[in-house]
Amino acid sequence: MLYNPSLLLEDAAKLGISVTDEMLSRFEKLAFLLVEQNKTMNLTAIIDPDGIAVKHFADSISALSAADFPQGAKVLDVGTGAGFPSIPLLIARPDLDMTMIDSTAKKLKYVASAAESLGLTAEVLHTRAEEAGQNKEYREKFDIVCSRAVAALNVLCEYCLPFVKVGGVFLAMKGAKAQEEIADAKAAIKTLGGKIVDEKSFTLSDGGERTIVVIKKISQVPPKYPRVSAQIAKKPL
Repeated sequence: MLYNPSLLLEDAAKLGISVTDEMLSRFEKLAFLLVEQNKTMNLTAIIDPDGIAVKHFADSISALSAADFPQGAKVLDVGTGAGFPSIPLLIARPDLDMTMIDSTAKKLKYVASAAESLGLTAEVLHTRAEEAGQNKEYREKFDIVCSRAVAALNVLCEYCLPFVKVGGVFLAMKGAKAQEEIADAKAAIKTLGGKIVDEKSFTLSDGGERTIVVIKKISQVPPKYPRVSAQIAKKPL
């Protein structure tokens, strides 16, 4: 097989996530699509069966263990890349109203094609997060926003919190250095109307340490945020 289902099942069970045979079949198809497309496009460096199962699939669906995803919730994946965590989340929860943002058109074309091949429905948005965050069509419209391996937490919050509706949550999917990032991001989180309500830490079957920082949106983001990317990079909150 192109991925190791037993490792996915092992990690899902530890996280309290149910994986059905239908989901496993879709994960197998997604692994095939990913490996095939990766031959002609640089989607990911992780294409071994164990890595796909753990680092791509299990890590992605771990978001479901960190927050309540209501039926039909509006979910946004910022910087989706090769479709992680969004496509695995849709495999586990096809009812989600999923939007995926990325600034790389080629990757989004693959992501849209993969979702369609799997019989999943999602909106694919080719734009920069800081531009979409100022667009009233997307600003403060999502129940849940998630992002994985995109930027340091203080920077990531400026990109992501503007999309979260008041009362919703931002799930920042982080690795072993999460505590350092949390310490550096406290001022940014407060400025952007957020509050850390949970830090879910766990270890995947490959030994990889993960922490999902759960940030609740308490109040609206001040209108000037998000700033343009050059300002965010030059003077992060």
